[in-house]
Order: sequence, then structure tokens, then C-alpha cells
Amino acid sequence: MIDDLDERAALTTRQMRLTAVIVASALFMQNLDSTIVATALPAMARSFHADPLHMSLALTSYLLALAVFIPASGWVADRFGSRTVFRLAILVFTLGSILCGLSHSLAELITARILQGIGGSMMVPVGRLLLMKSVRRRDMLAATSWLTMPALIGPIIGPPLGGFIVTYVSWRWTFDINVPIGVIGIIAVSLFIRDVKDTGQAGRLDIVGLVLSGLAMALIMAGVETIGRGIIPLPWSLGCFAIGGSSALAYWRHARRHEHPVLDLSLMKIDTFANSTIAGSFFRVLAGAMPFLLPLMLQLGFGESAAKSGTITFAAAIGALAMKPLAQPTLRRFGFRLSMIGFGLLSVLFTAACAAFRPSWPVVALDAVLLVGGVFRSLQFTAFNTLAYADVPRNRMSAATSFYATFQQITITLGISIAAGSLELATAITGHAIPTDADYSWAFIIVSAIGLISVPISARLGTEAGEDVSGHHADAPHSGDATPAIDAPSAPRQ
Repeated sequence: MIDDLDERAALTTRQMRLTAVIVASALFMQNLDSTIVATALPAMARSFHADPLHMSLALTSYLLALAVFIPASGWVADRFGSRTVFRLAILVFTLGSILCGLSHSLAELITARILQGIGGSMMVPVGRLLLMKSVRRRDMLAATSWLTMPALIGPIIGPPLGGFIVTYVSWRWTFDINVPIGVIGIIAVSLFIRDVKDTGQAGRLDIVGLVLSGLAMALIMAGVETIGRGIIPLPWSLGCFAIGGSSALAYWRHARRHEHPVLDLSLMKIDTFANSTIAGSFFRVLAGAMPFLLPLMLQLGFGESAAKSGTITFAAAIGALAMKPLAQPTLRRFGFRLSMIGFGLLSVLFTAACAAFRPSWPVVALDAVLLVGGVFRSLQFTAFNTLAYADVPRNRMSAATSFYATFQQITITLGISIAAGSLELATAITGHAIPTDADYSWAFIIVSAIGLISVPISARLGTEAGEDVSGHHADAPHSGDATPAIDAPSAPRQ
């Protein structure tokens, strides 16, 4: 049995719910921001006189900043206290939002988005860690239900709200809306959340590892984002791959020797954690591509307004929220392995179905496909994110949270880059000046094929994997006595 929290140190049910909802305000703000920005990209492109396909940089710069700085989040939280870091992170994210709204060029926007990403890199993982370290293991699934349900409201209201703001006001307001949410969050954290500080766990920050891992992720992603797209010369893109790959190899060698590496590769020896990380990475490429491709296709391909585009794309988030309560009984009935195979196949099927979308389709048909696809993506995310922590000892939770969150962000970023690159490649091959319906179809098919790779990896799980969490085996304790692991929701995500 994995070690548990002392009963006297654990939060009461009421305190747990309040803490979870306050942490969820940060998730809500981040998820709202990502979905609103995706809807506003065509309007920003017109304002900056930029190529709409190059506007993916507004998304990937933020997500890349998350991935680069998340590895240090666990150490920083242990060293300075989760509440202090969480509160400061909300402040940095809010200031970055203000600067985004004041941007007058794509370069200025990217710079402000990086500042936002630095705040987000501490805000969400540290908030989640604050909750994990404050509740008993058997209460974690209940705690994260309170955490994720409010957070899922962001993706629901984001697309229609973003569409309304862009159509009737200004895209700049899509960032300004974060300001009151951030202020309320800072006040709530100060008044109602107790600090969780564990300097004994902190050790010394792995500066060398942080630099090497940051270089590897930043340069490899820069190469993926720019190669063949005319953003920078081709030799520079190839140079990014070469230096990034060398940095990754150097980090691997460094991590094997360091006592407390910033990204602890030894966590991959835990079968459930490794499977969730690897399979989840392929799946998140698919999920990361969706909020980028859909608004572009609806607005630039189908000629819809931002407002109408938003009302269509939010159907996926409605499905994610509505079906979230099904996750626990489904996992209890079928176990992780069968559930993840089924959820994965159905998620890929309904994502690939988007390749058939055409302007002649009635809105109700578009919404139906997106809603059902959102249901299965949400269930799959819950399965991945719960299983990941099922066998992680409590004293390694900080390291596991940093590692897993880093891979979440880097693969979501990769999904956007692959979607943008696939769309540009299809456009170039067909000789079109701007992407056509068929070009968008190829992009959806490519990201769906990548997402499909997650299914055979999930099938490698044993039938007993995570059974103490899901309660799948016949002798498992019921919900009141189970030992659930935390459901760590992703970002735009989910």
C-alpha cells in the first residue's frame, strides 16, 4: 500500500472542497484563456497583418513557456511554499494577460504570451500539488472532481464568449477578461488556503538539468514549429533540431548521475506512470490540434463569423463536462485497460470524422460529432491522468507532477505545431493560395493517425493495472474506502 497522509494533517471534507474550487479558479482562467485565444486568432492575424497560419505561434509560445518552466515547479513549491508560489503565479499570469491585450504586433504578443506561460507553469501544477499534498489518498478522486468540474467551465464558455467579444467588441478584451478572475483568485488564496511547505523535500535545484531540459524542449519545438514554413531559414530550423537533440542527450546523461534531477526519469520505471505518460503523449497531440484547427476551418474555410464559430466549437466542451461523472463508474466496471482502449478508439474515430466537415453540413450535425468526441476525449483524459499517479509514492508526488505536466504541455504544443504544419503542407502540395476544405481534412486525418498510436500502448497495460484506484476487481473496497489517485487535468485541455 502506498503511504498516506496523517489524518490530523489532512483537510476536512469542507476544507478540501473549498481548496479545490479555489485552485480550480486558476485552471478555469487558463482553460478560458486558451479557448478564447484560439477563437480570436483570425481576428488577431488581420490586426497584425500576419499570415493566419503563423498565428499558431501565439499558442505554441505560451505552451512552450509552460513546458520549459514546469520542471522547476515542484522544487519551487517545496522550497518556498505552495500557497506563496501559487499566489505569485496567478499575479504573473494576470500581468502577462494585460500585456497581451496591449500588443500591437505578433512579436509583442509572443513576448507577452511567454510571460503568461511562466506564470501558468507555476500556477496550475503548484495548485494541483497543493491539493494533492493536503488530502488523504482515498479522497483524491473526490477532491479532483471538485477541481476539474469548475475548470471545465472555461472551455465551455470560452469559444462562444471569445466569438462574441471578437465579433462585437475587440480581440484585446479576450485577454483583459483574465484580470478580474486573477484578482479574485489572489484574494481567495490569501484568505482561505493554508500553506503547504516541505523544505526537507526540496534539496538543491538542478540548475544544469533545468537549462539542458529547457534548451532541448525549446529548440526541438522551435524546429517543429518552423521547419518548411518560411518563418525562419531552413538551416536555422535544422540547427534547432541538432542543438535541441544534443541537449536532450546531455540531459539524459546528467539525470542518470544527479541525485535529484529536475525531471526524474526514474519515474518511468513505474509501469502505470510510464504507460500514462507515453500513451497520453500521442493522445494529446490529437487533443492539442483540435482547438487550433476547428476555429480556423470554420472562420477561414467555411466563412463563419467568430461568434458562430464559437457557438459550434463549444459543443466539445459541453460533452466533456456532461460526461465527466461517468468516468468513475466506467473505470470501476471495465478497469483501466479496457476503458482506455475503448475511449481511445472512439476519440480517434470522432476526431477523424471532422475531416468530413463541409460548409453544407447543418450546425446540429457538426455539434453532434464534436459533442460525442468531447465525451470520449474527456473520459480518456480522466483515465490517463488518474492512472498516472496510482502507484506514485507520496514523497515523489512533486517530481511526478512536474514530469507529467511537462509532457502534457510539450505534446499539446506539438499537436498545434503538427496541425499547422500539416495544413501548410497540404496547401502547398495542392497548390492552393489558402487552405481549402480538403486541406483541413488532411490535417484532421494526420493528427487522428498520431492519436491512434496511443491505443496499442494502452493495450500493453495489465488487466489489474490501477485496480486499487478503479475498484475494478471483485474484492476492491467501495468508493468510501478505495485508494484513488489524483485526476490531473490538462490544459486546453480537456
